[in-house]
Amino acid sequence: MSFNTPNGTYGAQMPVSTAQMRAMNERNIAAIRAGQSAMGMQALVLITIGKKSGQVRENPVAYFPVSNDSWLVVASAAGAAKHPAWYFNLAAQPDKARVVLAGEEFDVDAEELHGQEREHVWRQIASASAGFAQYETLTDRVIPVIRLTRRTH
Repeated sequence: MSFNTPNGTYGAQMPVSTAQMRAMNERNIAAIRAGQSAMGMQALVLITIGKKSGQVRENPVAYFPVSNDSWLVVASAAGAAKHPAWYFNLAAQPDKARVVLAGEEFDVDAEELHGQEREHVWRQIASASAGFAQYETLTDRVIPVIRLTRRTH
């Protein structure tokens, strides 16, 4: 469960968190919580605990299904040199991760994929989504892929 992929040295401009972007994220989160589609693709709400703040953070994130109880999410940050904040939050406390999917909220285990396993699923993701494939060309960092699996208590 090691989250140890380093940031890159160059990449696209990190998306700026503006009032308009926050409002869009809030609308997407509300839609996902209501069991509706959001973001023009399959999306879930990833709930983490802020690494620095200790506060609950919610991010709408595109996902790629693996099974009925497992999903892949990509820490792309639109091809920026640095990972998105949610990656660092998840790395700091992967045991506190939760997901909202199709209106249901539940605990998940989070595992960053590495090596051949990461490369295999990355090819599938890039094939399924031209946007993610493009992000990889904008940065020198390895874009992390995280498997979220529903936790059975």
